[in-house]
Amino acid sequence: MSSPCHTSAVLVVFMAFAVSVRAEQLTERSCDVVGDESSESQMERALLKKLEPLSQMRFNVTVEKGKTENYVYHFRVCREVNSTLRDFGGLVQTDRQNGKTTVIGRINETQVFNGSDWIMLIYKGGDSYGRHCSGEKRRAVIMISCKRGVIASSFSIISEEREKEQECFYLFEMDSSLACPAEDSHLSVGSILLITFASLIAVYIIGGFLYQRLVVGAKGMEQFPHFAFWQDLGNLVADGCDFVCRSKPRNAPAAYRGVGDDQLGEESEERDDHLLPM
Repeated sequence: MSSPCHTSAVLVVFMAFAVSVRAEQLTERSCDVVGDESSESQMERALLKKLEPLSQMRFNVTVEKGKTENYVYHFRVCREVNSTLRDFGGLVQTDRQNGKTTVIGRINETQVFNGSDWIMLIYKGGDSYGRHCSGEKRRAVIMISCKRGVIASSFSIISEEREKEQECFYLFEMDSSLACPAEDSHLSVGSILLITFASLIAVYIIGGFLYQRLVVGAKGMEQFPHFAFWQDLGNLVADGCDFVCRSKPRNAPAAYRGVGDDQLGEESEERDDHLLPM
């Protein structure tokens, strides 16, 4: 008969093993780029990290072709569609007529690359074709195009290329702002100079105002820094404008002259005598 200590030790080991297995099941597996880990490029890792916000979302699209084909395609970005199956299926086709599922592409055979405003995500290693494409494994190609303002939308299937002998694929597309290039927010040289100049003026006015008020004890308009200088400068500018812009000489006599009392002659008092009453 085993001792109680031995039984307890076995029980602890069993519980630890069960907890580790459960934790592994709860941890979702992510994309693994095709090839050895040492051969993965920094660009591929950066793109997969860029697509990480989409990993918690699920995308579905239904396709009906007459009465013979009725499929639903389930897609997740760098996550398994059904993590309980542990089959690495990142894009899965479900036949709505008989419930059969077919893995189109697996996340453990991922390729990713991008252009100026798009990202191409490829899942390889899907279930093998039957009579098509020489029986090779299926492959899913997802084109993620730039669309600002939306995290993800418009997931749809474009076509299935299976009439070739090799390199057959399913082509999907969707929109996402994650595929958009970073907006150029650099300021021009003129803008930088303008901001700098405006900042210096603000510092000059505010600092001078505080100095005049708190240190010098000025009041009213005298609180403005170098008020006398700016006042004289304004007068000089006004004189210069008056000198340049006026078309008439400054000393020219006026065209109209008023009539003074000395220019009026003495009128005879007899002119108004006939107006007096008789």
